[in-house]
Amino acid sequence: MKVLGIDPGLQTTGFGVVDFNGGQLTYVASGTISTTHLPRADLAARIGVLFDGISEVAQRYQPDCAALEIVFVNVNPQATLLLGQARGACLAALVHQQLSVAEYTALQMKKAIAGHGKAAKAQVQEMVKRLLNLPGLPGPDAADALGLAITHAHAARSMATMQDAGMGRAKSSGMLRGGRGG
Repeated sequence: MKVLGIDPGLQTTGFGVVDFNGGQLTYVASGTISTTHLPRADLAARIGVLFDGISEVAQRYQPDCAALEIVFVNVNPQATLLLGQARGACLAALVHQQLSVAEYTALQMKKAIAGHGKAAKAQVQEMVKRLLNLPGLPGPDAADALGLAITHAHAARSMATMQDAGMGRAKSSGMLRGGRGG
């Protein structure tokens, strides 16, 4: 299973691709998509760059699924809204590429990668380096994206084991099946 992890950001979005085969993690690729070359006021262009960049990464590496970080409210509501729009562009690109998308909080990823939810960026970078046997530290945004991909690879394996044992949830298409008329 090849997993694409995305750490969304309006200025810099991290991506990371890992292959998970027989319990073995293998690094495939990682990097960032930047919008810093565009004017800060041109939100539409920045969103377009993120959509196109995620689409290109998905087409190039052909992942089986994706993991995206869930964004929480920050102190600054305007920054939260902008980050949410960046996340939406990433999510739309993943769905446009027909990928299933799992979502994890930063706390969930940090706990899965570093053993505790309060891990600093440097700790996540070091653990990702160790887990993937990388020759050097990945950048902070790419490390978070790789961490999300690793988290999902392990979670998906656990979910598959549970479903094989008959403990999985019933599947739902999400389509409206009916309702009460008024």
